[in-house]
Amino acid sequence: MERIRNLLQRRQSYEVLDGGSETPDGERIEDDRERFSWIDYSIFFLLGIAMLWAWNMFLAAGPYFQRRFQSNERILKNFQSAELSVSTLTNLGSTLILAKLQANASYPKRIMSSLMINIIVLTLLAISTKLFNDVSASGYFGFLIVMVFTTSLATGLCQNGIFAFVSGFGREEYTQAIMTGQAVAGVLPCIAQIVSVLSVPVKNVGTNIPEESSTSAFVYFLTATGIFAITFVAFMYLLSRHRAMHARRKASIINSDHAATEGQDPARRSIPLTLLLKKLFWLSSTAFMTFGVTMMFPVFTQIIVSVQDPEHSPRIFRDASFIPLAFLFWNSGDLLGRLLTAIPAISLTHRPRVLLVLAVSRLAFIPLYLLCNIRGEGAVVNSDLFYLVIVQLLFGLTNGYIGSSCMMGATEWVDVEEREAAGGFMALCLIAGLAVGSLLSFVAAGYV
Repeated sequence: MERIRNLLQRRQSYEVLDGGSETPDGERIEDDRERFSWIDYSIFFLLGIAMLWAWNMFLAAGPYFQRRFQSNERILKNFQSAELSVSTLTNLGSTLILAKLQANASYPKRIMSSLMINIIVLTLLAISTKLFNDVSASGYFGFLIVMVFTTSLATGLCQNGIFAFVSGFGREEYTQAIMTGQAVAGVLPCIAQIVSVLSVPVKNVGTNIPEESSTSAFVYFLTATGIFAITFVAFMYLLSRHRAMHARRKASIINSDHAATEGQDPARRSIPLTLLLKKLFWLSSTAFMTFGVTMMFPVFTQIIVSVQDPEHSPRIFRDASFIPLAFLFWNSGDLLGRLLTAIPAISLTHRPRVLLVLAVSRLAFIPLYLLCNIRGEGAVVNSDLFYLVIVQLLFGLTNGYIGSSCMMGATEWVDVEEREAAGGFMALCLIAGLAVGSLLSFVAAGYV
C-alpha cells in the first residue's frame, strides 16, 4: 500500500524564477494554490468536454450533412475539408489575437461568452433540421460554414479563457481534468457513430449516402445544446465558489504594485509573448510539434480499411463501421494517455526537453500508416490488430500523454502573476500546431 501511495503522491509544484533570485519555498506556493477539490475537478472536466464538443459534433454529424449535400457532388466531396480549414485557421487567428489582449482581460467572461455562442449556434442547427429542409445544397453549405466559423471563434475564446483561468489555480490536476475532458469529447461521438451505423438494416449498406433522419439530427444538436447549458451553469457555480480566491489574488497584486493607489483596481500586467516563449520554449515547442504531427492521423484513418473480406466478416469490419472504430481506438488511446498524467510518478512536466524528444519521435508513426490497408489496395502488415492497437491506439496515447504534460507543466516554469498569460500562450501553441498540421495534411492526402 505504501508503494501505491507513493506512486499516486503528486510531486510539489514549484514556480521557477528567473536568475534564481528566490529559492522555491513550499509554504509560499501553498498560499498561492487553491486546495484540491473534486467538485472543481469535475467542473473543469466538464469544461474540457465542452471545449471540443462542437468540433467533434460536426465530425459525428457527417452522415446528416452528406444527406443535405447529396444533390451537389462538388460540395459533397469537399465540405469536410472546408470545415477543417475554416475551423483551424479561425481558431488560430482568434487565439493569437486573444493572447495579445491580456491587459484588462476577463477570462471568465471569455469562457461564458464562448458557451453562450455555442448554445445559440447549436440551437440554430437544431432548428435548421426541421424548418429549412428545402434549402439548396449550396445555401445550406453557406449556412454550415458560417456556423463552423462562429463555433471556431467560440472555441478560441474557450481555449484561451479556460487555460488561462485554470492556470490561476496553480494546480496541475485541474489542467489534467480539462485535457481528459477533451479526450472524452472525442470518444463519445465515435461510439454514437458506430452504434448508429450498426443499427441500420443491412439492406442499406450499399447506399453511398448514409441515411440519417432530420429527427435524429434534431435530437443530436439539441442534446449538444443541453451539454453547453449545463456547462454554463456549472461554471457559474465554480466562479461563485472562488470569489474569495480572486479577491485574495487581486489584493496580492495591489500590495505588490507600488504604482497602485489604495482603493484602486490595477489593470492586469500584459506579459510579452517573447518573455513567455523564453520561459516556456521547450514546452511550447513540444505542444506545437505534438499536435502538428497529430493532425496527420485523420487523413490516413479516413482511407484505411479492414484487411478482412467485407462479404464474409462481421459488420464491424465493413468500411462504414470500421473507420469510426479506428477513430474510437485513437481517441481511447488519447484518453488513456491523458489519464496517465494523473500519476505523478511517471510525470515528465519537470523534464521538458525529454518531452520534446518524445514529440519529435512521434513522426515514426506516419510511415507505420503506410504499412496498413490504404483504400483496400493491400497491407504490408496484414493485420487489423496491428493497425488498431499498435498504430492508432499508441499514436493516440502518445498524443494524450505528451500534450497533457505540456499544458500541465506550464505553471511550473513561470511566476505566479504570469500563470494566466502562460495558459493562454500554451493554448496558442497548441492551436498553431493543429493549424499547421491541418494544412500539411493536404500534402499527405495528395501523396497517399
